[in-house]
Amino acid sequence: MTPESVMTIGQQALQMTMMVSAPMLLTALIIGLIVSVFQAATQINEMTLSFIPKLLGIFVVLIISGPWIIGMLLDYITRLYSSIPYMVG
Repeated sequence: MTPESVMTIGQQALQMTMMVSAPMLLTALIIGLIVSVFQAATQINEMTLSFIPKLLGIFVVLIISGPWIIGMLLDYITRLYSSIPYMVG
């Protein structure tokens, strides 16, 4: 196993992590921004106000993008496991 192959596997793992987590993180970012603008406009400074909308938004996005996430992870794991004989030999 060469250092280049190790770096390639690590790079692919980081790319997969970013792709899988992006929908939930972007949802939390957008909902947090909307709630912050609402709090600034109404001068409601309740810290727990943004928690429930973020939680519900992430849950909805996870339900919607769940099959895509599972498909991406299964594809990555299948490619990784099928390349094991080439890495060893």
